[in-house]
Amino acid sequence: MTPGSTQHVPVLADQVLSWLSPTAGQTVVDGTLGGGGHTRLLAQAVGPAGQVIALDRDPAAIDAATVRLQGWPVRVALANYADLPEILEELDLEAVDAIVLDLGVSSDQLADDRRGFSFHSSGPLDLRMDPSRGEPAWKLVERLSAEHLADIIYRYGEERLSRRIARRIVETRKQHPIKTADDLAQLVRKVVPQGKHERIDPATRTFQALRIAVNEELKWLEVALRRMPDCLRPGGRLAVISFHSLEDRLVKEAFRSDPQWEVLTRRPVRACDEEVAANPRARSAKLRVAARRIADDSGGPTHESGA
Repeated sequence: MTPGSTQHVPVLADQVLSWLSPTAGQTVVDGTLGGGGHTRLLAQAVGPAGQVIALDRDPAAIDAATVRLQGWPVRVALANYADLPEILEELDLEAVDAIVLDLGVSSDQLADDRRGFSFHSSGPLDLRMDPSRGEPAWKLVERLSAEHLADIIYRYGEERLSRRIARRIVETRKQHPIKTADDLAQLVRKVVPQGKHERIDPATRTFQALRIAVNEELKWLEVALRRMPDCLRPGGRLAVISFHSLEDRLVKEAFRSDPQWEVLTRRPVRACDEEVAANPRARSAKLRVAARRIADDSGGPTHESGA
């Protein structure tokens, strides 16, 4: 790809814009910049009088977006979305009007053979969003016990054959290292049978589990959901797009249990058939939206009207 180009197509873009309803002059946050699709749409909506603050843990995404979004009212920062309060403080901002988080892996990350996100990658089984931090997945696969690997694969991948996969990993690594994504994918496919009507690759759940573990994704999502209300103006909205049940469950529970939130989407918003046909990645996407409650004169919360 040329500098600044992207293969990524943002999911549920129209729905995000509809629920967040950004207007000219507002300040909004894209906490997961990725290919910059949502960022650009938000920037168009807020116009030159507004601004979009775009964050990402991936230095490659930041570098590409810096080129791609030149001329747009966008401020890009290499940061974890859970650190948004600190970012706003650095920018001398008390709160913003809206926030979107797209929790999926971007097509650009999948296409980068050096990252190991694709099952067919011959590069290192890395799976880190930020390659400068933490431990790559191949090291976990190399050193963890069968019990620990099985626990990760079951807990984060919801893979019922986790113990069988973990045992095969330990047996295989005695003969030769499992260093690439393709190595691991082939191993899992030999252990996990694929049903006739199953759409996903048998290795999907194992890769998901290792990626979540390496990047501590659920931990940071929990932290962010606790901190986001303080980053929004009263009535400001948070939209979260998740791609598996573990993420969606955390978002659903946080929105329902935290009195600072008013849930606007009683059920998750899904992609229509036309979007799924054009962008298969959208098939598993679920959008949930909540607003920070507005306090009434008595100090209690009042309801913000839904979209």
